Amino acid sequence: MDGIRTEIKHWVELFFGVKVIAMNSHRLRGKARRMGPIMGQTMHYRRMIITLQPGYSIPPLRKKGT
Repeated sequence: MDGIRTEIKHWVELFFGVKVIAMNSHRLRGKARRMGPIMGQTMHYRRMIITLQPGYSIPPLRKKGT
């Protein structure tokens, strides 16, 4: 997991031009979904919480209402 974390940190700093000081993550389980008689499940995913140095910010990726 550490290799993935350092790579994500590198790409966030490179793409957004910010300085990352901490990264936390947790795994979210997929939800159960029914398609007719068959019970399925959505994909699991991992949520990353990235803390930036003071003075840095990332602008919103999409406008509200669209």
